[in-house]
Amino acid sequence: MPIKNMHPTSSSIVVGGGLVGLACAINLQARGVQTSLVDPAGPQRPASWGNAGHIAVEQVEPLASMATVKSFPRRLFWRGGALGLPLRDIAAWLPFSLRLLAAARPSRFRAGKAALSAVLAEAIPAWRRLLGAAESRHLMVEDGHYIVWESEASAARGRAAWMGADTGPASCRDVTDAEMESLTGVIGFRPAGAIRFEGSGQITDLGVLAETLERHFEALGGRRVRGSVKLLRRGSKTISVVTDTNETLVAETVVVAAGAASGELMAPLGFKVPIIAERGYHIQTPNTQWPEGMPPVVFEDRSMIVTRFRSGLRAASFVEFGRLKSPPDPRKWARLKAHVRALGLSFGEPVSEWTGARPTLPDYLPAIGRADSFPGLYYAFGHQHLGLTLAAVTGEAIGALVTGETPVVNISPFSLDRFRK
Repeated sequence: MPIKNMHPTSSSIVVGGGLVGLACAINLQARGVQTSLVDPAGPQRPASWGNAGHIAVEQVEPLASMATVKSFPRRLFWRGGALGLPLRDIAAWLPFSLRLLAAARPSRFRAGKAALSAVLAEAIPAWRRLLGAAESRHLMVEDGHYIVWESEASAARGRAAWMGADTGPASCRDVTDAEMESLTGVIGFRPAGAIRFEGSGQITDLGVLAETLERHFEALGGRRVRGSVKLLRRGSKTISVVTDTNETLVAETVVVAAGAASGELMAPLGFKVPIIAERGYHIQTPNTQWPEGMPPVVFEDRSMIVTRFRSGLRAASFVEFGRLKSPPDPRKWARLKAHVRALGLSFGEPVSEWTGARPTLPDYLPAIGRADSFPGLYYAFGHQHLGLTLAAVTGEAIGALVTGETPVVNISPFSLDRFRK
């Protein structure tokens, strides 16, 4: 079995090719740490690249809340909602749901909100720094987003809820007459109500973002290794990573950023990570009359977000708790297609279908930190719906932590030690 040695005192391996892993690898390499990024081969990109492109800094309230728990019955898929609980995966989602219920207690919710608020406040500034270093600031547009409702009753409820909510660094207001006309033009009917968020952002094209950041990492001197990691081994002063091709990489530090697969990877090391594959679905078409430059639109009655990328129009939805390797549910794509037809959206053929797993922990907070019981091991995963949003600031935090500096945000609430209590 070949052994590939890197710098004995300033080397790192990042496990995971999603946005969080890529941002960690870039920050480490930029700080002078010789870094290898182990990225699973294949054309299907992880959840980082299948999302709505929305930088959701307004989502300061963890979804592990009593309000969310109370809403579960009406959100079930079989009742027309976006929550899927496949019976085949009950052994995965039932214990996870019990942990979520415990995490939704008011005291834990308040603590989680404070932690999430602090890190979300740095999300867009960190993206500006990352994209600025890659000379690609144009890939992020800070133009907010819309939320629309289709009935007077839901508009009244939804508007009151958002206007009274804590939305962190973002703010919302009623749409202007001109904005309502613009929405009416792309939807095909006049919404019963709509608000405009300011302070949130959007990535203009996720595929271009991936290519840009990968090139930036390599230009800094980073090395990409195609393959999946099947084993981590602890040495006296180093950690070795064994890939599925039986290649062994050795470095002083390893960062586990493997998304929903992170828990399985860390289990043999003695870590019990209560992570679940929270799967989302999207459909996309390159053929649309939806104008470029239109901010993302959330159809709250349908739990669906529609985003105009440079590459086409994407409609995304669903929260499906299950196993990482469970087959997709074609009914989810069928419902998305029914939604876009019912709304009269400009969604032409061909239509591509995608599903991917958000890495979600029961308290809906990420896991970012250092494994004190396993020197040299760091982790950055579990970002649930905020992987894109928090990727850049997470990368900065890991870069600082590995090199002995103090991260710009307090990451202590995101330690995996919280699950030992």
